[in-house]
Amino acid sequence: MVNFTNKFEYVEKKSRFVSYLLNCSQLEEISNALSFLKNEHKKCTHICYAYSLSSPFLEKAVDDGEPSGTAGKPILSVIQKKQLKNVCIFVVRYFGGVKLGAGGLVRAYTKASSEVLKY
Repeated sequence: MVNFTNKFEYVEKKSRFVSYLLNCSQLEEISNALSFLKNEHKKCTHICYAYSLSSPFLEKAVDDGEPSGTAGKPILSVIQKKQLKNVCIFVVRYFGGVKLGAGGLVRAYTKASSEVLKY
């Protein structure tokens, strides 16, 4: 069981986005959380995420099949703007049949990431 700090869920043009905030300090924690989410959300289309660790300094953004730069980078951008360290934000997407386009995806992943930090 992974201990996520927060969770946020919303629907955009029939696609469901579920975001999770994980406080972490090691890559192993991120890997375990990703495995947990893959098991919990077996029918999802994508699990995109980004993280920032402080020691050693590591940052990474993962699009998981979304068009390049439309998911992981917006998530990482939210983390960087808030100057957060030792966090990972995961966003699980269930495709609803309506394409959002590159701009729509960036807005959706940015909203999912920003909102999970509010709760």
